Amino acid sequence: MSDNTKTHFGFQTVDEREKARKVGEVFHSVARKYDLMNDVMSAGLHRAWKRFTVEVSGVRPGDRVLDVAGGSGDLSRLFSNKVGQSGQVILTDINASMLAVGRDRLIDDGKAVPALQCDAEQLPFPDEHFDCVIVAFGLRNMTHKDKALTEMQRVLKPGGRLLVLEFSQVWKPLAPIYDAYSFKLLPLMGKLLANDADSYRYLAESIRMHPDQETLKQMMLDAGLSKVDYYNLAAGVVALHKGWKT
Repeated sequence: MSDNTKTHFGFQTVDEREKARKVGEVFHSVARKYDLMNDVMSAGLHRAWKRFTVEVSGVRPGDRVLDVAGGSGDLSRLFSNKVGQSGQVILTDINASMLAVGRDRLIDDGKAVPALQCDAEQLPFPDEHFDCVIVAFGLRNMTHKDKALTEMQRVLKPGGRLLVLEFSQVWKPLAPIYDAYSFKLLPLMGKLLANDADSYRYLAESIRMHPDQETLKQMMLDAGLSKVDYYNLAAGVVALHKGWKT
């Protein structure tokens, strides 16, 4: 790979290696305020979206679940309740600050969930190991989304499911209002609540650069998944994609 291969960091064009560093800085900065900001930004809806994801997953007691880019551990906690004592959930994130927040919260909740720092593009797990893989609000920050999706497909058992919960393309009549919220109010809230307007400006831009619903569906099919479909939530502000490994 050339050292000067370009990619997107929000609306900027940067070297691929520079993107990884910049994304890392964003999440180091926002880690301690991440849950508060999620509650404010979504009016608490992100919790309902995550509960819906768990219900759609088909996960049962005894299953193995991998939470990729799981950050503060919300989904690991919900899936841990679902799989019970006989199952296993593993929390992963590439960002040490986010992972520490999730690990500490799970320990405080009495959840025996291993937390592992790793890159979604190079998952350190064997083939066909998990019944379900979930990535929530993390895929859009990955440099090589196609590579990450292929890795997630690789570690799934036949019959396993990949779920991608991510911001997506909003219903067109709502786009002007959504743009005003994203580029005016969101950085302001980031400044007031987390003392970090720039990171939240990047997060808004990264949403616009992320593939839309149909494009992501095709990317999942290209990664080797089948029967891929998606649910639009909050008029397409968020979409939940689900694909199966045959």
